[in-house]
Amino acid sequence: MITRVTIEDIARELKITAATVSRALNDHPGISESTRKRVKETAAKLHYQPNRIASSLRLGRTKLLGVIIPSAEINFFGSVIHGIERIATQNNYSVLIYQSNEMYELEKKGVQAFLQSQVDGVLASVSKETINADHYLEIKKRGVPLVLFDRAMDSLGVPSVVIDDYAGAFAATKHLIEQGCRRIAHIGGQQHVSIFNQRLKGYIDALNVHGIAVNDDAIVYGKVSIESGRECMQQLLGLSGAPDAVFAVEDFTALGAMQCIKDAGIRIPEEIAVIGFANEQFCEFLTPALSSVNQQTVTMGEKAAELLFSELQSADRYQNPARKIILEARLVCRASSIIKR
Repeated sequence: MITRVTIEDIARELKITAATVSRALNDHPGISESTRKRVKETAAKLHYQPNRIASSLRLGRTKLLGVIIPSAEINFFGSVIHGIERIATQNNYSVLIYQSNEMYELEKKGVQAFLQSQVDGVLASVSKETINADHYLEIKKRGVPLVLFDRAMDSLGVPSVVIDDYAGAFAATKHLIEQGCRRIAHIGGQQHVSIFNQRLKGYIDALNVHGIAVNDDAIVYGKVSIESGRECMQQLLGLSGAPDAVFAVEDFTALGAMQCIKDAGIRIPEEIAVIGFANEQFCEFLTPALSSVNQQTVTMGEKAAELLFSELQSADRYQNPARKIILEARLVCRASSIIKR
């Protein structure tokens, strides 16, 4: 039977008190550098592992953050987590990750799992199915810090970090207009999701500003996936005046649209230019490489984690207007939308 090494074991080895060992392991300023070094070297030699549960009971914190993401298959969310973990590590915190798989019921289970685990804070990006936010309100009710990123719900009144989806969509549409495109279609997402709604508004306003009439038939709504992109593009190709450009709500949708266009024997970008949103890693490896909008994912994760740690230190949490950080959307132009004339 393997016995767990304790602080008392280290103390006996060094012939000092357990209290001194504890303070040395936690870098207490009252402990000399030489003692801290001896304690940590001995702890490593004995393979000491701190008892997180005991520490949590003593300190009143678990040093755990819960992160809910819609899908780990999408590089966007992986990059955001990278930013979150960087800041969490700097603050000596660990991160627990839960996938909602874009399902409302799974998202609710994730929230309950984190609350039962007594995480010190929750960061989340809302699933596409979520309309009722009572489970997030439960986090607020318990006084646990909550920060939303990317897909936020302003009605919750919690801090959030988002990209300027409207400006990114406006810039993407404007770029297509500058390439000489006039029949620009849009494949949108579920409109109750604020980021997808903002991208639709950016697209429409860009057309209006440049004197191009909005064709309602050229706006179709999908489920934000490769297959949905294919289906929506097939619908657009069936219009009497087929589009000469497509702005897709995100990159997987754009990928499906490109596949459909190629299958129809239509050249990209000469006959139909394509641009997506999110700047997923695969964009530059497609043929032609896909233009997109960079969402500053790592920065988004870092800012969201910084907001959460700020909330952890706040004595009047949720009493003041919620902070909202809006990051700049950066257009990345590649071969799929650059028309050489």
